[in-house]
Amino acid sequence: MKILVTGCAGFIASKVTGLLLEQGHAVVGIDNLNDAYDVRLKRWRLAALAERANFTFQCLDITDRAALFGLVSQGASARGSSAAERFDAVINLAARAGVRQSVIDPAAYVEANLCRETGVRKFILASSSSLYGSNNPSPFREDANTDLPLSPYAASKKAAEVMVHSYHHLYGIDATIFRYFTVYGPGGRPDMSPFRFVQWISEGRPVTVYGDGTQLRDFTYIDDIARGTIAGLVPVGFDIINLGSDRPVRLIDTIAVIERLTGARAKIVYAESHPSDVAATWANIEKAARLLHWKPQVEFAVGVENLVRWYKANRDWAKDIATT
Repeated sequence: MKILVTGCAGFIASKVTGLLLEQGHAVVGIDNLNDAYDVRLKRWRLAALAERANFTFQCLDITDRAALFGLVSQGASARGSSAAERFDAVINLAARAGVRQSVIDPAAYVEANLCRETGVRKFILASSSSLYGSNNPSPFREDANTDLPLSPYAASKKAAEVMVHSYHHLYGIDATIFRYFTVYGPGGRPDMSPFRFVQWISEGRPVTVYGDGTQLRDFTYIDDIARGTIAGLVPVGFDIINLGSDRPVRLIDTIAVIERLTGARAKIVYAESHPSDVAATWANIEKAARLLHWKPQVEFAVGVENLVRWYKANRDWAKDIATT
């Protein structure tokens, strides 16, 4: 297949791109390399992809509608493929991620319309577990009421899901929407607690914990998320699917695991809970198992160990990544 991946220098998208290339697909990746967080992380991920066969990178902003439509309409070629070929699928993973950042994401609107006008029949959208609010019963099912998001970020993801459904209904675009649960791993996002905790504990910095530390997070390892995303390329018509571990971990226990792996003690500073945070996230992943034959494979302790190993190997610059 020939696949367009947006946000290819991002945490999830770079891993998805790498796995697609390993499977023999041709990938065109686009990213604007913005400074929503330290660009060194994005360049590190991109460097691992740059020399791979069948990969072409375009530094392009998805909000540049003319450039994006031009790219897809021309069927921009990956190395070894014909320029006349059209994309078989679009995997839209470009976004300004993060609940607290809460920057409205325009990508889904552009991409859904792009698929309609250029004939791409398969569309995958990255959504978020942030759609589930404090009133949803755990574990969270995809049919839960998500009409009351707790942050602008979650509200934008809800709007994106609804927009994609309308394009499926009107134009028959086959769409898989994934609600990701707290993705972590080597080279991950610095605003997520696993990266922050590893850095802060390793460098002897104060470890800020919002609330009392008993809140639960359904941490999901990056490799498992990438496998599940690619599994979503199969025809589904339209569906929303959770990708999570189904094994929530308390934040305070996360810190204890990192302390053991780094050999350092955490200097914990407790702060008031943020109103956009929920007490627990917990994915019901029965649908992913049934439709995609997917289940997570990496245990939390193993995933954190991989993150700590990566941090130590890249500590000379990773220690200076802004994490607040």
